[in-house]
Amino acid sequence: MINKKDNPVEWYVRLMELEEIKEHIESLVTQMSKDDAIDEEDFRVQLFHAMTHLNRLWNSRHYSGEINQELHDEFSKTPGDFQAIG
Repeated sequence: MINKKDNPVEWYVRLMELEEIKEHIESLVTQMSKDDAIDEEDFRVQLFHAMTHLNRLWNSRHYSGEINQELHDEFSKTPGDFQAIG
């Protein structure tokens, strides 16, 4: 796992990913709190967008260095090594 001391740039990028996730979830919560319903496609797109940020966080947790488009796409995929706890 990367850390702030040895990987300050990568650490900051991970924090930005978390902020993006937070913004997407907060927006979804606000929308659903305000509206009586949500279109399933809109719901799917918003959740999927947040999930791709989560995927990138997990898949890049050991990676240090520049992330090109190919790596970005690879890191955005659903992790194969992420298992539920409990």
